[in-house]
Order: sequence, then C-alpha cells, then structure tokens
Amino acid sequence: MASLALKGPSASKLLCKNGAVSIVYIKSPSYSSDAKTNLAAIKRGTGGRSSFNGIVATVFGCTGFVGRYVCNKLGKIGTQMILPYRGDFYDAARLKVCGDLGQVLFTPFDIRDDESIARAVQYSNVVINLVGRDYETKNFKYNDVHVEGARRIARISREMGVERLIHLSYLNAERNPKPLVMRSPSLFKISKFMGECAVKEEFPTATVIRASDIYGSEDRFLKSIASIWRRHSQLLPLYKNGEATVKQPVFVSDVAQAIVNAARDPDTRCQVYQGVGPKRYLWKDLVVWFYQLMRKDESWGLKIYDMKYDPILFPLKVMVANRLSPAYPFGGLHWEGLEKECTTDVVDMNLPTLEDLGVTLTHMEDQVPWELKPYRAHQYYIDQIGEFPTPPPPPVYTD
Repeated sequence: MASLALKGPSASKLLCKNGAVSIVYIKSPSYSSDAKTNLAAIKRGTGGRSSFNGIVATVFGCTGFVGRYVCNKLGKIGTQMILPYRGDFYDAARLKVCGDLGQVLFTPFDIRDDESIARAVQYSNVVINLVGRDYETKNFKYNDVHVEGARRIARISREMGVERLIHLSYLNAERNPKPLVMRSPSLFKISKFMGECAVKEEFPTATVIRASDIYGSEDRFLKSIASIWRRHSQLLPLYKNGEATVKQPVFVSDVAQAIVNAARDPDTRCQVYQGVGPKRYLWKDLVVWFYQLMRKDESWGLKIYDMKYDPILFPLKVMVANRLSPAYPFGGLHWEGLEKECTTDVVDMNLPTLEDLGVTLTHMEDQVPWELKPYRAHQYYIDQIGEFPTPPPPPVYTD
C-alpha cells in the first residue's frame, strides 16, 4: 500500500479510496513558500531565553550605550538577533552571550553602504535603529548619521519587506532650535528632527521613541557632569547657574524595555512615545545632589557659578578637550553636549510616554547613587561608620 502526502490550507483529513493508494492531506501554514516566511508560525518554547518568540530583530547601534541593554532584553525573551557592527568584531563579540546558542548572528555593515544594510535586514521582521552621535567627527557628521543614515535604513527596511521599524530619537529635537550657550542653533537637535521626518517619509508605520537624557552605567549624562574636565577644580560653571533648566532624565533600562515592548505590540505602529522619567527636577538641584552623592559638596569646596562669568577659561578648556582628542572629546566636553545639557525637557501632554508601553519607570533616587559610586571621594571610608550621611533626594520641580 502506498500513500501520498499533500499540503494545503484546509483542515487535515484522510481520503480513503478503494485500492492500494490512500491520500493524506496535511494542514500547512497559509503563507506561500515563495514569499517571506511567517516566523510567528514557527514559535517554539515557553517564551524564555531558550525559546524562539517569532521575532527576528536587526539592531543597528547594538554596540552603543542603549543597544547593549536592548540586546540583553531581547535575548531574554527568545528573540533571534542580527547585530550589524562596524570596526573590530571583538567590540561586538560580547553581545554573543545575550541570546541562546545560535540566536545571535553578526554581520559587518557601513551606514553608507546599501548592500550591507540590505544584507542585515533581509531575514528580519523587526528593525531597531539606535544609531546616533553625540559629537561630529571628520568621518561622520550629524547629517550623515541622523538624517541620511536613518533614511537609508528605513528605506531599505521597507523595500526588503520588514514589518516593524522602531526608531530612537531625541525629546527636544526641533527644526529651528534657539541657541543657548552656542552662537548658532544646535545641529544635533536639527539633525535629530530631520532624521525623524526622514524615517516617517520612508517607513510611515515606524514607531518613534523620543528620549530625554538617558542615564545608566557608561552613559554620557552622569559621566560628563562628574568628569574632572567639566569643572575647574572645585568650581563648576552652569548655564544661568543651573536655575533656568528643568530636566526629566530616564533610566536606560526603561528605554530598552519600552523598545522591546513596542517590538512585540503591533498596536504601536505609527505611534510616537516620549521617553522621560517619572519626575522633573531643576538642573541645579540635580547637580548639587550628584556631587553630594560623590562626597564633593560645599564642605569639599564645590561652588557653582554662572557660565557667562567665565568667557575665557571655560571656552578655552572646551577647545583644548576637542583639539587634543578630535575622535572623542575628553570627558565628553563639547559645545553640542553643553547645549543639550542646558536644554529644558519639553513634554507634550498629548503624546503617550513609556508608561503607555507598560514600563514601570525607575526613580533616580533608587538608581543614581549606585551609578555614581565609582566617582565618590574618600572611597576607603565604610558607609556604616557614618562619616558621610546619605544626602536627601533633590526636590521635585513643580511649575
């Protein structure tokens, strides 16, 4: 007796006929083998690290500050990741352990090379763009990365049939920003705004997350203000004494969790989310609290003054930090970073936030003391003795 197995979209059934032949009709997924595979149809496991949740995600900017957190969270829920990298492979190799065996794949790419981007996204149903620059170099200007690079990734993702695109932008991006400490408008803010517009043009259903200042381990927010390059010994210059700027920083793990939640929720298509923390603070109050946590308060000799009263020494210091290290300014000290530092976070009450993505926001009082611990003075003192009492948290700003 012989049997013939066929596949089709209808229910399984057995057709028995007189003779030695029977036909077995097996149910198969409704997609065509010629089209892109419906990965949701081959999910396996219970949803943990050793499972496959049906998402193949390409994470551009995976080796960056936010990218490492995103990859870690994606790997924990059984996501297969394709991680494009540039430069030395060993800078990206550490991300291999984010996912289970065979779930993390690497591919070299150049943001100016269409073919390498297409190769990175051709098998993915989710693309996450975290590529960005805080400062310009001779090889990459803001427009190259934030506008043309973002446009290229969005366009190629659409052409390759990618279902979801998630783009990380900046909360205070605008077309015509008002200069604060710079003589001309911030190119960082302008390029971030133009990049978001470019992504929406090329990939209309993209999900955009506009993040405020992001803090965490190895960030460029806490580290820059704690750096010895930012102050003159015990003297710290701030824009308008820090009393004209209101901040709402967000923890990096919360931003990463929001990106993961958006990737898993199809209802987030075409949405714009604001990545801000749960509380607003006056910038001066935050800086004073940071230095109290580092045991460098007024008793240590800290004195905050208005930046306008230092028109020679501080600008000269910024120039030296950039001239001596053009690839990476010493201490993260550069004019675009200072412009970003003194910018007030403007939150649009008509747009959703990370909480609408199911994220429980982390309070700065619970996380920042741990982040600033490596910068403390008198590290040899034991906390339990009590020479340095725990400083009170900064007051919440209420307008």
